[in-house]
Amino acid sequence: METEIIKIRPGEGPVSEEDEEKLRAAGAILQQGGLVAFPTETVYGLGGDALNPSSSQKIYAAKGRPSDNPLIVHIYRFEDIYKITKEVPEEARKIADAFWPGPLTMILPKSNAVPYETTGGLDTVAIRMPSHPAAQKLIKYSGGYIAAPSANTSGKPSPTVAKYVEEDMMGRIDAIIDGGEVGIGLESTIIDLTVTPPQILRPGYITQEKLSTVLGTVDTDTTILRADSGQAPKAPGMKYRHYAPRGELTIVEGTLGQVREYINRAAAADHTAGEKTGIIGTEEMLSGYIADVVKSVGSRKDEDSIARHLYTILREFDDEGVTKIYSEGFSTEGFGQAIMNRLLKAAGHKVVKL
Repeated sequence: METEIIKIRPGEGPVSEEDEEKLRAAGAILQQGGLVAFPTETVYGLGGDALNPSSSQKIYAAKGRPSDNPLIVHIYRFEDIYKITKEVPEEARKIADAFWPGPLTMILPKSNAVPYETTGGLDTVAIRMPSHPAAQKLIKYSGGYIAAPSANTSGKPSPTVAKYVEEDMMGRIDAIIDGGEVGIGLESTIIDLTVTPPQILRPGYITQEKLSTVLGTVDTDTTILRADSGQAPKAPGMKYRHYAPRGELTIVEGTLGQVREYINRAAAADHTAGEKTGIIGTEEMLSGYIADVVKSVGSRKDEDSIARHLYTILREFDDEGVTKIYSEGFSTEGFGQAIMNRLLKAAGHKVVKL
């Protein structure tokens, strides 16, 4: 298969007339059962017609993704939710008013319009309304319902720039829309509204604290930061190892001084043993690290920056052939919980606590 690269204006500003025509053409590809990767405000998505079973099957095949790992259905206007759900509770309207369009996915009972191929065999459907203008236009021109996981080979770090979409998906899908670097860098928060109280299944930019201001009590799935979940995945990212670089990643937690001392000692031993070593550090700690490759993920005072750079750094370590990687741990409060959730999955929950 030949993959078309469609370049549009970078960023999340208004869509130009020229770009709108490109997105209209990409929407036609989706309507015909093809696959198109596209930028959102979180990460790049790999889109297919959510209401077409064969399109969802193509997504799983292109990613090498287990077919029991549900896909998120992307819509561009709230009223489209009624076609794909059996019921829309008041909580859904409340959080949509507060956070849509934006990086929030809600789980509701699915209607018969949504094939089981899209929901991973579940009777629930995950729904999101992205805020990225190009994504909104593409959804509109595709017919209104795009199933889209992240546009990477299953298990690898999600792409935040089109370069890594091309690396994974060239020859596997019909087109890639290159819209430059995305804004947030981590996948959307997922909240399950089929249980009481509502429960966060995947942390993201919309935190438990933000959701609680709208809904009152909101629980968080207890396995988000643990390795021992044996449950069937009710949402993307719950069951399988995700976001992982090729090199072995270890997270180190403790006081900053302890963390730096341990990482430098371990990296030196690995280097002596013939490994190519990499360190993910924060601006506050960076000058004290010694390894083959040392990368700053941002400042501890700026979690948004850390989230935006994390996946790209993991990909860059792959590009540079790093075989052993060490990362500082981060706070599990607020948005930090989402960062640690992704890091832990990338590391296969390999953590050193000092």
